[in-house]
Amino acid sequence: MNVSDLQPDSAPGGLNESPTVTPLEGSSFQSVLDGAGAALDRADRAEHAFAVQRGGLVEMMVERASADVMLQLAAVAAGRTTQAISTLLGMQV
Repeated sequence: MNVSDLQPDSAPGGLNESPTVTPLEGSSFQSVLDGAGAALDRADRAEHAFAVQRGGLVEMMVERASADVMLQLAAVAAGRTTQAISTLLGMQV
């Protein structure tokens, strides 16, 4: 049996070059979550104001609808982030 040593692949340009990596922007996902939290807080305040008869039904419904949209947006962003990480972790190196 003839066995040869495995030689690792080298990056183009040689071994002394370090790859350039740009950091990921973490603020965009955080801003989506912060926006969803703020929308939920506004909806809660509008519901409380309606319950104590200081706010209108329309304002409460608009704030709740806005909070629902922001929550769906945050859920989609979390799902896509999870899918991207899953794809990265599934890659063979």
